[in-house]
Amino acid sequence: MKDRKLFYLLYLFIAATIMFVNVGCSEDEDPVTPPPVNESEVLVQYLEANSDFINSTSCPAMISATALNTDILAGANITIIDVRSAADYAIGHIQGAVNVTIPEIVNYYRTNSLSSKTKVVVTCYTGQSAAFAVALLRLSGYTNVFDLQFGMCSWAYPTTWNTKKTEGQTSPITLQTTANAKNTAGSLPTLTTGKTTGAEIFESRLATVLAEGYTPASISRTTLFQNLSAYYIVNYWPEAQYSNPGHIEGAVQYTPQNDLKLANFLKTLPLPTSGKTIVVYCYTGQTSAHIAAYLRLLGYDAKSLSFGANNLFYDTMPGTKWNEATEFMNYPVVQ
Repeated sequence: MKDRKLFYLLYLFIAATIMFVNVGCSEDEDPVTPPPVNESEVLVQYLEANSDFINSTSCPAMISATALNTDILAGANITIIDVRSAADYAIGHIQGAVNVTIPEIVNYYRTNSLSSKTKVVVTCYTGQSAAFAVALLRLSGYTNVFDLQFGMCSWAYPTTWNTKKTEGQTSPITLQTTANAKNTAGSLPTLTTGKTTGAEIFESRLATVLAEGYTPASISRTTLFQNLSAYYIVNYWPEAQYSNPGHIEGAVQYTPQNDLKLANFLKTLPLPTSGKTIVVYCYTGQTSAHIAAYLRLLGYDAKSLSFGANNLFYDTMPGTKWNEATEFMNYPVVQ
């Protein structure tokens, strides 16, 4: 009887030990759920660590018609990409230019190994959609890309810029000279690409923004002034020019190449859930197109004000101006 009891106790001990080991192993082998990734934060950190193009002295990346023509005549190792419609490209384009849509431009760059070129110049009608495309290429790490300043208007077709300049002269806006405060810093937009690394998140967002194209990233003077209070307007100028000659009513000043850093004022921009679209304006709409491309990558609802201050108050604006006498080169085009 005693032996049977000892055997029974030994059996219970062994069974309990096996159960303990099994439970312990099961718990150890259960996969640990990783903490959720703050995709927008990871993306910004990735972009700022990799050249930080938007906040660098390389932004905006533009080339004049004169400089491009000099390169062409010298036989430089360049590629020219024309992102206008196929119909307008067919009417007249720069010799050697290839017609590529904005949604396809990064893929075209990669599949044609354009990093081997001395320069890749992107042109459009007025320099603004090209600037948008160039920003996305530059943010992809391609440092040899430039947009043609003032677009094909500076090369052969000046009409559009002349019209917008005249509008800024004949119906200038009333300028505000008092400062408007930035928002209190909050959070970044929520991104849900499902990716975890900065490079992966960037590629996913890049595909989305390219597919959307430039149109949703721009806004006209007419649309903006129909309801100024519906927008968070970013004056992308030095602070001194913000107060003199002044700015759009309600506009908030952000210093170029500085204030849109994560550690500075990036988080003061309103989220898409706020109901306010961000409108960025500069002198010509070309720098602001760079900025709109960047902000849309990050998930902001951001637009560039087409033609910038040239189309608002040309005569007193402090920066780059369209001047047909100096900017229009009337260079040849081919069909």
